Amino acid sequence: MNWKFWTSKKNQTEKKKKSATREWGDALVFAVSAATIIRGLFIEAFTIPTPSMEKSLLVGDFLFVSKVNYGARTPVTPLSFPFAHHTMPVIGTKSYLDWIQLPYYRLPGLSKVKRNDVVVFNYPMEDFRPIDKQENYIKRCIAIPGDTLEIRDGIVFLNGKMEANPPEGQTTYLVKTKDGYGFNERTINEMGINRNDYGRTQDGDFIFTLTKENETKMANFANVQLIRPAINFKGRHAKDIFPFDPKLAWNDDNYGPIVIPAKGMTMPLNASNIAIYKRAIEVYEGNKLDIKDDGIYINGQKTDSYTFTMDYFWMMGDNRHNSADSRFWGFVPENRIVGKALFIWFSWDSNASFFSKIRWSRIFNGIN
Repeated sequence: MNWKFWTSKKNQTEKKKKSATREWGDALVFAVSAATIIRGLFIEAFTIPTPSMEKSLLVGDFLFVSKVNYGARTPVTPLSFPFAHHTMPVIGTKSYLDWIQLPYYRLPGLSKVKRNDVVVFNYPMEDFRPIDKQENYIKRCIAIPGDTLEIRDGIVFLNGKMEANPPEGQTTYLVKTKDGYGFNERTINEMGINRNDYGRTQDGDFIFTLTKENETKMANFANVQLIRPAINFKGRHAKDIFPFDPKLAWNDDNYGPIVIPAKGMTMPLNASNIAIYKRAIEVYEGNKLDIKDDGIYINGQKTDSYTFTMDYFWMMGDNRHNSADSRFWGFVPENRIVGKALFIWFSWDSNASFFSKIRWSRIFNGIN
């Protein structure tokens, strides 16, 4: 019997062996795809770029941020380069194409955003970028949807009750010393106070950025006569404070009261509060809002109220006098929430000596 027909079919069905280049290419595609899915749906690395969260988080801390806790946001801008947020490294061009914009949708999460969570979110004032390509910020969630927030002399009040400041949070203090004498540099360094965290006023006094613990220590120094928070007084209007309305006369230390919008909440609108909610209604929720002599118009209809379609949050940095946060640009809508900061996986001090650059004591610390 002639078996050639069998061997011929067998040879035809044998798969050709992949070349080394093809194998490397397939492995690279798989690795990029897997990493993109993990980064988009589960966990992502993040670096602390500014001192707005000190001393809770330090410049040079590297964090892991969970997308699972609040539910991962599905891509809004699908045409983008892997692992680049909004700008390509080295060449500095856009890392995405905004030809396709998908609706906002969030997968189910383990929990809602809670008060005092440390949250990564997209900076909501960058109207020139898609929402998922806006700059990443990290702050502490101070107030959640439905809360009434007020700041009195630097102290946060929620729904009429005083809130404790974060244990490692910082604020600015005015310090007077006997005969204007300064401080021992070694002592200041041992307290973990950076050179950029203090200076002198025109009157010869000192300005220090301190944690509560360091404020207590400094108050006991023999040469310190007076130490008190350096705050903006009530009624002093700050032009750069949201919602930039001089009638409100708010500043970073005396602010509100202000109600944080919640999904389904109907808010009365009038001349005294429209500046607070105008951006949320118009920009974040996509309505046309006009303020006319005879009243407020939304999508051409005169109204004295508005029902919100999203939840909103109030974010502030722990370094209260060195943080660009909700006091300066208002609410963070739910569709800008990226994830919850979990723990520090590495920490690098670029200003330290060669052998002290790695902050070993911070590695694998949880974030509270």
